[in-house]
Amino acid sequence: MKLKVLLPAIVAAVILIAIVIVFVSRAPFGSKEGAILNSAKTLEKEAKIDEAIKEYERMIAEYPQSKRAGQAYISLAGLCEKQGKLVEARDAYKKAFETYPDLDIVKNAKGKIEDLNIKILFSPLVDSTSKIYEVQTGDSLAKIAKSFGTTVDLIRRSNNITGDKIRQGMRLKVVTAKFSVVVDKSQNVLFLKENEDIIKAYKVSTGANNSTPVGTFRIENKLVDPVWYSTGAIVPAGSPENILGTRWLGISKPGYGIHGTTDPASLGKQVTAGCVRMFNADVEELYAILPVGTEVTIMD
Repeated sequence: MKLKVLLPAIVAAVILIAIVIVFVSRAPFGSKEGAILNSAKTLEKEAKIDEAIKEYERMIAEYPQSKRAGQAYISLAGLCEKQGKLVEARDAYKKAFETYPDLDIVKNAKGKIEDLNIKILFSPLVDSTSKIYEVQTGDSLAKIAKSFGTTVDLIRRSNNITGDKIRQGMRLKVVTAKFSVVVDKSQNVLFLKENEDIIKAYKVSTGANNSTPVGTFRIENKLVDPVWYSTGAIVPAGSPENILGTRWLGISKPGYGIHGTTDPASLGKQVTAGCVRMFNADVEELYAILPVGTEVTIMD
């Protein structure tokens, strides 16, 4: 009699145990992922940065297909950036953006990648597109820049040098990448490319009535604080009437170039007389990076 009374309870207990076993058998993958990620975040909050980095790296290594690996890449990149490991931070953001582009936390990675690309260029940090050069007797910054197809400005900025003085035996970072520029008139965007990779996109203005020429050109001349020769007048650098802004990069189409602006509100529109117009800070950045001879492609 007692057995009959207990039988339903026993059956219910067996069913419950079976459900728990099934749940547990399916849970470890997700639970372990979450545990690793939570462990990393806890270590990060406790300022145990090196240990947190190892946990994020473990998460990525063990569960590369998981969206949580995308979160781990972003967190890892942020920690590397705080430690001044800009190359490692950039590469982690790139991996996150390339592998998990639909993940909300990853969508802002593109801007971070571009910022870090420029910071690395203008820092002593050496990556796959740069090398260390030891200064030889008779060297000058101009000679070294010409030899490596770069600019004196970029050598100065990436080595924290002011002036032109260098000495034999100095070890200088020299960028060896081949840069190029692509201007997309349909988007009013200029892309700075390093070898085949886009390293930064800039908002620009192009010519009204499709007046910006289409084709492949070269940078032929560079000017700091250019004078604007307007119809019947010479407008000096620094004048609010000088529409060229602070830098000029003349291309191999006579009369056309890439330059700054005194009217930043016009950027993103097709309003110029045919030149490519940029924020002054942006064209100053390009001026430092791009040597004479750089290829410039303009497309509709």
